[in-house]
Amino acid sequence: MTAPLILVVAAFLLLVISFWKRKSPARLREIPALTQLARTLGLSIEDGTRLHISLGHGSLLDARGGSAFAALAMLRIIAERTSVSDMPSVASAGDPALGLLTQDTVQAGYKAAGADDLYVHTTSRVTGLTPFSYAAGAMHIASNENVSTNILVGHFGPEAALLVDSADRDHVNLIGASDNLTGQAVLYAGSQDALIGEELFAAGTYLGAESSHAASLTVQDILRWLVILALLGGAALKFLGVI
Repeated sequence: MTAPLILVVAAFLLLVISFWKRKSPARLREIPALTQLARTLGLSIEDGTRLHISLGHGSLLDARGGSAFAALAMLRIIAERTSVSDMPSVASAGDPALGLLTQDTVQAGYKAAGADDLYVHTTSRVTGLTPFSYAAGAMHIASNENVSTNILVGHFGPEAALLVDSADRDHVNLIGASDNLTGQAVLYAGSQDALIGEELFAAGTYLGAESSHAASLTVQDILRWLVILALLGGAALKFLGVI
């Protein structure tokens, strides 16, 4: 009963705050990795190089799907902004369903930019169906397609070390985030700019997505404080002998 109630409350807060955010611009704290990502978008177009967005190998049918959907929101904005470049961005995934959504998301970005005729389906690829085969395929893209920045956002495990090592050898910038602790540790140690924890879910907002993305960050903060208050309240009641 608790889980459905939390979902209803979260959905209601998201709806209300989304309408509020349309009238009031979001005030966001600076996150160096996302500031660098926004800067990289412009530089890649000027330099005639590609961005490689790798969405991991998380399934959309379990808890790993959250990071995949956050990555898709970011991919949609990047695809739209780089669609008219001589070297448009390329995306990779390690799950069939995620691969289809990746292709659809990139195409939607081209359509939003009015560049439907420039879309090429090979800019979105499934590079492998196991973690390490996926990483091997993603390494090939980064090394052989004039990539200036690797953006790894999604579910990554220890195989992320292969991508980190490849980026280092090819002198390619790396921005990374994972919902897996092992993958997060690898990306934090090996990338110039790493996103920590829930910063993964803020990428779309910082790149200028819709008001609903900014609202989702506010809802996360509200729910986080509610959890903190519940824990403190429970501890106080336990100390007083009420429960």
